[in-house]
Amino acid sequence: MSEFAKKWDAPQGESLGDRIKSAVRPEGPLKPRIDQAIRQLQIQITKLDNTSNRLKEKDTQLFQKIVNYLQKHDTDHATVYANELAEIRKMYKMISQAKLALEQIVTRLSTVTDLGDVVVTLTPALAVIKSVRAGLMQVMPSAEGEITEISQLLSSILVDAGQLTGTSLNFEAANEDAEKILAEAGALAEAKMKEKLPDLSSIGLPEGEKHQI
Repeated sequence: MSEFAKKWDAPQGESLGDRIKSAVRPEGPLKPRIDQAIRQLQIQITKLDNTSNRLKEKDTQLFQKIVNYLQKHDTDHATVYANELAEIRKMYKMISQAKLALEQIVTRLSTVTDLGDVVVTLTPALAVIKSVRAGLMQVMPSAEGEITEISQLLSSILVDAGQLTGTSLNFEAANEDAEKILAEAGALAEAKMKEKLPDLSSIGLPEGEKHQI
């Protein structure tokens, strides 16, 4: 078996201790470590999905309160809840964008088949994860440590893959690719919001508050 093959694939069955070590030190075959990163990303995606579902429930409750107060012609209370709803929707969009971006990264990692693909795929993936982590720190501080661990794992894989292939890292191209991934995720998140969340403009909210939602 070639050295590349040994580094790329290896028998499964790593112990938990081995997996933890490989997350912080650039050692071991690459494919099992990529599979580990995919599993960790999928866990984060599930957590983000659960959080977005809770926010959607909160959104529904706040929207109904706004409707009730407007029916009573109590615009002061309606405006208070509208401002709270605006913050909920900002969080919802940010979490939805992060989830969609991570899903794209998982898809890309799942299609990696050789060492050359690793460098091309991981360089923008790391930029995306860094951006996602920075955004989530504001709304889901608990996710920071886990996403940092994923970032460290992918960084170690990228370093090993670069050394094995002698491939130079094109950060400019990677950043452009990462920005494209984030932009697509943001646009899709906004479209999903319009599809899933009710529009306040249809219930008579004062004009100044419509623009905040």
